[in-house]
Order: sequence, then structure tokens, then C-alpha cells
Amino acid sequence: MAMPEKGSRLITVGDAVYRWRVRRKPGRRQGDGWTPLRFTVERAEEPGSVLVVTLPCARPDNWRGERTVAVRPILVGACVRRAVERGWRPGRSGPAFVLDVAEDELAGLLGEPPRYLVPFLWGMIPEGGGIGDLPRCTQIWSRDRSS
Repeated sequence: MAMPEKGSRLITVGDAVYRWRVRRKPGRRQGDGWTPLRFTVERAEEPGSVLVVTLPCARPDNWRGERTVAVRPILVGACVRRAVERGWRPGRSGPAFVLDVAEDELAGLLGEPPRYLVPFLWGMIPEGGGIGDLPRCTQIWSRDRSS
């Protein structure tokens, strides 16, 4: 099954161009933090088997405030290379290839220790950060417009 083009981004890994995306809305169990953050990858031209990457953290829009990471192109490229090493054949049609990334593998894929974020009511706080790390509100309106 082909991945929708809308909302996807292109990345070049080696000589091939891939399309990747994180699902726009959380699935039934992803919003509550019970299932991990996932993204999918397929070849842009001649799509075949889809790669499904599962990360060891929750989606950024989870409702429980579980920690998350930003899915960046460096992570996507590293996951594509790792999946090909483990037997994913992106040009051949077939079932989806699942790559489960463990917590201890994340730093190696990113090339640096992961920078986790914690969702908060008004934004994202870096793990270990505090209320001072939130973006500041420029103006607060009272409900009573007369004052």
C-alpha cells in the first residue's frame, strides 16, 4: 500500500530518494501515550515495501505529557540505512518492514544524545528544563473586556 504524498517530505539517502511522514493525527492509542511514535518511509519513485519505524517515545501531541523527540531528517536517514542493513528491500513490493529503535540505539542513529521534549499545556519543555523554557505569551486578554 502506497503512502499518501500529502504531508510527506523527501530525503535522499545514498543514491535513492525517499518519502517519509509522521501521521498527522494520532492513532487511537497513540494520543494517550500507550503506543510509541512511528513514522513511515518509502521510495519516492517506484515505491515498493514501506518501512515503519517505531521510536522509544510518545508522539509530541500525546495527552499524558510523556517525553518525545523531534523526528528530524538525520534520524530518518539513519533509520533507512539501518533498515537496509537489516534486510529491507525498498524497491520490491511486499509487506511493510518494521524497524523498532531501542532507547540505547537512538543516540547512535542521531549522532548525539537525544534531546527529549516534554509536552506542556502551552508548548514543549526540554527534558530537565523548567517553566522558564516555555515560549512567553505576548498578551493575555481578560474575559471582562471593560477593564
